[in-house]
Amino acid sequence: MAARTKSAKDRPSYRCTECGWTTAKWLGRCPECQAWGTVEEFGGAPAVRTTAAGRVSTAALPIGQVDSRTATARSTGVGELDRVLGGGLVPGAVVLLAGEPGVGKSTLLLDVAAKAASDDHRTLYVTAEESASQVRLRADRIKAINDHLYLAAETDLSAVLGHLDAVKPSLLVLDSVQTVASPEIDGAPGGMAQVREVAGALIRASKERGMATLLVGHVTKDGAIAGPRLLEHLVDVVLSFEGDRHARLRLVRGVKNRYGATDEVGCFELHDEGITGLADPSGLFLTRRDVAVPGTCLTVTLEGKRPLVAEVQALTVDSQIPSPRRTTSGLETSRVSMMLAVLEQRGRISALGKRDIYSATVGGVKLTEPAADLAVALALASAASDTPLPKNLVAIGEVGLAGEVRRVTGVQRRLAEAHRLGFTHALVPTDPGKVPAGMKVTEVADMGDALRVLPRRSRQEAPQEDGARR
Repeated sequence: MAARTKSAKDRPSYRCTECGWTTAKWLGRCPECQAWGTVEEFGGAPAVRTTAAGRVSTAALPIGQVDSRTATARSTGVGELDRVLGGGLVPGAVVLLAGEPGVGKSTLLLDVAAKAASDDHRTLYVTAEESASQVRLRADRIKAINDHLYLAAETDLSAVLGHLDAVKPSLLVLDSVQTVASPEIDGAPGGMAQVREVAGALIRASKERGMATLLVGHVTKDGAIAGPRLLEHLVDVVLSFEGDRHARLRLVRGVKNRYGATDEVGCFELHDEGITGLADPSGLFLTRRDVAVPGTCLTVTLEGKRPLVAEVQALTVDSQIPSPRRTTSGLETSRVSMMLAVLEQRGRISALGKRDIYSATVGGVKLTEPAADLAVALALASAASDTPLPKNLVAIGEVGLAGEVRRVTGVQRRLAEAHRLGFTHALVPTDPGKVPAGMKVTEVADMGDALRVLPRRSRQEAPQEDGARR
């Protein structure tokens, strides 16, 4: 007797828990999101269906007749956040703000909730991680008390939706999406299915009501947003809240934005009284001194479209161990190692290889772009010779392994910011473009040209260096 073949309903089907991609056979790696070990069996193979035409909700119109006023952004009351969002919150938009624990997400959003509330626009703040009294204490501390700001402590999705019917807010803040669960879905809060259901329900409510929604998201150990990757695709805006918990500076970066650009960065200062936007944050990254100190050099970095003047510091000491230490803070270790190799081989500064070297930035800023290479190299050379660089000097440029100084983007914006802050001398790659009036700009083609800014005493102490430049 012939064996009975399995029908489509009997055959198992597999689905990726990260992105929801389905297949008829098991795979070790999802071809859609490239995640490993996320394809699991979830039931019978999906039957092939045809959807009949149904009733339309709104008639299609020529694009010129569509009313665009409903998509006009409304200010949050926090200028730095409006900068990143592209002008403010659009009605019906869903924003996901993710960051490490303790970085200040709840403090920022509570301040936004209070400033956005008004007679015509109520705000509902739902906390699922703290009690209402704890949030009230924080609101008293940061002065975020508003009669039109409503507060609720809920962990049940149905209760959150009930609060929306009762309060009818224009802005919803949920802290956080990983701690709210739906009773109709199996699994603990924060699981793949629960996060997908909670986010989907709130997104539908936001679109139907024209209500802006701010969701707080957790991150994993490597800094990625926790939960299914589908969550980032569903929301309209994804913001990353960054900052060292031991420093005052906080940065909000746009990772995804359907209503604006993603190259804007908002700067905030976290202090005991709350969080404050910084329209001019460069002062946090500088150390004002009357006398120049060896091992320090200034540069101008671009955070999105915003130029920031930052200080690089280096220190070299005699090593007490066979393998000298290389310690960095705020700088990429690999790029610092490259600058050490370039200085030793192209600049003929051999003393660096046998000394402990420490390099860092000021104020907790992280310099990752190649435009800071020249400043790092000059700070290391200054520390090795124990000779300070000239005061009011900024260095901008990428350094290659051949010792050449390459051009970088936004040189004119960087020079304008340095000139605004009172710096009078700059080292830049060749052909910098228009230079601010009253600023002396020296074009350097390689590290030999750049090292000439060190006083003559340090070059006389290293005759090999002079020979290399000749």
